[in-house]
Amino acid sequence: MSSDPLLQPYQLKHLTLKNRIMTTAHEPAYPVDGMPTDRYIAYHAERAKAGVALAMTAGSAAVSRDSPPVFNNVLVYDDRVVPWIQKLTDACHEHGCATMIQLTHLGRRTNWNKGEWLPSVSSSKHREPAHRSFPKLIEDWDIDRIITDFADGAERMKAGGMDGIELQVYGHLLDQFWSPLTNDLVGPYGADTLENRMRFPMDVLSAIRKRVGSEFIVGFRYTADEAQKGGITPEEGLEISKKLADSGQLDFLNVIKGRVHSDPAMTDVIPVQGMKSAPHLDFAGSVKAATGMPTFHAARIPDVATARHAVASGLLDMVGMTRAHMADPHVVKKIVEGREDDIRPCVGATYCLDRIYQSGEALCIHNAATGRELSMPHEITQAETLKKVVVIGAGPAGLEAARVAAERGHSVVVFEAQADAGGQVRLTALNKRRAEMISIIDWRMAQCAARDVEFRFNTWAETDEITALNPDVVIVATGGLPNMELYETGVDVPHVISAWDIISGDVKPADHVLIYDESGDHPALMAAETASEAGAKVEIMTPDRTFSPEVMAMNLVPYMRSLQDKDVTFTVTRRLVGVEKTGNKLTALVGTDYSDFVKRQEYDQIVVNYGTMPNADLYFDLVPHSRNLGEVDYDALIAGRPQDVTRNPDGGFQLFRIGDAVSARNTHAAIYDGLRYLKDV
Repeated sequence: MSSDPLLQPYQLKHLTLKNRIMTTAHEPAYPVDGMPTDRYIAYHAERAKAGVALAMTAGSAAVSRDSPPVFNNVLVYDDRVVPWIQKLTDACHEHGCATMIQLTHLGRRTNWNKGEWLPSVSSSKHREPAHRSFPKLIEDWDIDRIITDFADGAERMKAGGMDGIELQVYGHLLDQFWSPLTNDLVGPYGADTLENRMRFPMDVLSAIRKRVGSEFIVGFRYTADEAQKGGITPEEGLEISKKLADSGQLDFLNVIKGRVHSDPAMTDVIPVQGMKSAPHLDFAGSVKAATGMPTFHAARIPDVATARHAVASGLLDMVGMTRAHMADPHVVKKIVEGREDDIRPCVGATYCLDRIYQSGEALCIHNAATGRELSMPHEITQAETLKKVVVIGAGPAGLEAARVAAERGHSVVVFEAQADAGGQVRLTALNKRRAEMISIIDWRMAQCAARDVEFRFNTWAETDEITALNPDVVIVATGGLPNMELYETGVDVPHVISAWDIISGDVKPADHVLIYDESGDHPALMAAETASEAGAKVEIMTPDRTFSPEVMAMNLVPYMRSLQDKDVTFTVTRRLVGVEKTGNKLTALVGTDYSDFVKRQEYDQIVVNYGTMPNADLYFDLVPHSRNLGEVDYDALIAGRPQDVTRNPDGGFQLFRIGDAVSARNTHAAIYDGLRYLKDV
């Protein structure tokens, strides 16, 4: 038996968990019509197969019809869910992975204009800032109905073979009752005493116990410190924890610190890159010490060393590594095999969560197979016929292509015009808060080095040089260059610089800077941080009705925090239509899409962020030499089948263009290109 603390079994009631690593409840938003169908099952089964001990599925499966999902949650109030839950648990149990599910009623943390258009309900009369729905103050008959719904949902999960459930008691209806910040009731469920505030969650727990019996595992994931004035204090949180332990009805405590009612609050609960790792670990340990209860916890525990410390020091019994398993579902397998250095790192980009909170689906910024387990591999298989693959460009797209091709066993040569790999990611990582992004590059470089990929840095690849290598496959991943045109003008705007110029330090910020942002992505805000920290007065202007829509909620928070005390303003619905030079000043002609109005404004410096234009000259030079003339069979690409287009029988190689060399997209899109084009080569 291993002596690694993470690999020790843990006895939870009658259930033996084979190690100390779990994935905590999260909703990847993969259900279909509220059901955890094949894609959802494959996602969890991949992690179970690789050794995770406990999969806590669902990010808050809904127990009631007036708790409509805000991001495609599982619907446990529907009897149709039971056979799907059985398939899910069977798929995980097959690999020795215990399986549970988180149940909730969202309360005010939802919208009335979804699902059945029923009013949201809460113990609070105030709307939640994040979801903006004014709730109905809950009535007695609502309380009775919802208690029954929780018991019904738990019974369905037991019927579906689940090993247990946890109740969501932070930010949702159960917590809204027991937080003094969100309880406006009077009477037995009112805010006047802690006992009254806890009554509803405890009534729900009692009803569940009556329905599922004493052997079925039930726990709480709850906030024991709201970290906000007027809310639950650490002292009261410990008192709550002791009451939960003394109830004799709970089998584990899953500890949270903070609130999730707003984007900034949620970002403190679920920290993103640039924030402290495992910030609430010691606090979770204090709950374990005070209660003696089995204690679980997850909050930015991204690496094995931190997880090992959490268990070895007795702070936790089970450690949640949820985003880490989105980056690499094989964390446990690699620990067991002594391959910790091979673990694909979570870089804290939180692209996964930001996407679901913007009504998307959870995807990892640099593992394109996550969520695509039915069509994309997490482990690359050896090719039957070995080939020579040439990759031009060592940004994220090119490096992923090189990594995958090398894992297939092919001979790979990579050309890179710069002295270092990384492309735009290297530029991103210049921001201290986003420095972890460079791990996307470092991990791939290490994987390529282990497979003898040949790199030719400081080399501007030419057509003759490439064709002389007699490649079988050529991948053009040359990225893009800043687009300096204004919308539909066809010419570069004069007298301006790019966001890249400011971020890289090639151009110093002037005193009064306009950052014109037509892309709505990270570079504009990164440039604003750089300029404002240098003392500049900064205006961020966009033609859109909101600013930075591509940055999304949780990643926006650190930018906003860094800019609040600086001289930075945001201007929406204004379009830059021209720039004139007047002495040492620049005059911006500012219009709007809503009328013919145009005004003139003076600045010392104007920065444009409008995506990139493909750096694709080499690709077009190579097209006549290729067998497919650059054509892609989209049907095959979408289905995950190999490419087999022949338009030029005399061509010497297959040619594919990927990443920003095609069009301005993002890191995930670039890496997805690299994986899906090369996985079958």
